Amino acid sequence: MSELHLYDIIRRPVVTEKTTQLTDRNNVYVFEVDVRANKPLIKEAVEAAFGVNVLKVRTAVMPAKRGRRMRKTFIRTKEWKKAFVTVASGQSIDLR
Repeated sequence: MSELHLYDIIRRPVVTEKTTQLTDRNNVYVFEVDVRANKPLIKEAVEAAFGVNVLKVRTAVMPAKRGRRMRKTFIRTKEWKKAFVTVASGQSIDLR
């Protein structure tokens, strides 16, 4: 397994209505991360990239979406991993 660089771990922020509410209420930010990344690596990458103190990291693997065309099934989107990162109160990440 190849070594992951800190800036390869975070792919993109996930900005939806639900994640915006999480940010406003609980100071939680959501990122799409590399599938091979674990919680300590994600914490280290967010702290290095944005200069904030990370309190907690939760992860979820989003399953691949399958489609059907006639009798055959195929994969429309790949499996991906998202991380819910809780930042210390009084700190924020500007995702604009």
